[in-house]
Amino acid sequence: MLDRTQTVASVVLDHSECAEVFQRHRIDYCCHGDTSIEASARTRGLDVETLVDELSRAIAERRGDRRDDPRTLSTARLVAHIVSKHHEYLRKVLPFLDALAQKVGRVHGEHDPLLRDLASAVNELGSALLLHLDEEELKLFPALVAAERSSDVLRASFASMVDDHLAVASLLTRIRVASRDFTLPDWACNSYRTLFAELAQLEADIFTHVHLENHVLMPRFQTDGAARAEASTAGS
Repeated sequence: MLDRTQTVASVVLDHSECAEVFQRHRIDYCCHGDTSIEASARTRGLDVETLVDELSRAIAERRGDRRDDPRTLSTARLVAHIVSKHHEYLRKVLPFLDALAQKVGRVHGEHDPLLRDLASAVNELGSALLLHLDEEELKLFPALVAAERSSDVLRASFASMVDDHLAVASLLTRIRVASRDFTLPDWACNSYRTLFAELAQLEADIFTHVHLENHVLMPRFQTDGAARAEASTAGS
């Protein structure tokens, strides 16, 4: 039985299958993951009991083995997972989506001006994310794995990371608005359809990625030094 006062981030940590439900209702469980189920439903204009029922059904109908709990990974293994699973995906897909969004905006923008706004948002998202990935891989992640930076430096680095994540969330909202929640018109061509399908997949991946950084990686460095050292070595 889910508790309506439970935060949406903790729900996803305990039940990864609930992420899809939150994404469908545009509930941000990564950058605003400390919001309760009840408050999130209210913000989105949803009936809380209906949302809880959807989440409970997703848990009950989960297929296959439950995904490994990322909270059990050492810091080194968690960072390696984020880079290999999410960073590498973004480095491959962002240039492709930028080119595709520009093409769709150029070809169909006169018919639907929102597609030009979409192309602009996708371009900004790519530029922001690629810079963010470089900063994490070159500076923040090595410091976390080594656990040698002072707490003040780490706090500043995490504050910058969170700011970047909020900017990305804002761009994802722009993409949702410009795409009308990835709704395709009847006349959409194959490029148009491919773009929207890939953008929906991109959003889901970014939500998971940012969720791991905000609610698994960062919290273990907000404890005292002993706990931080334990988190860095456990499971290695």
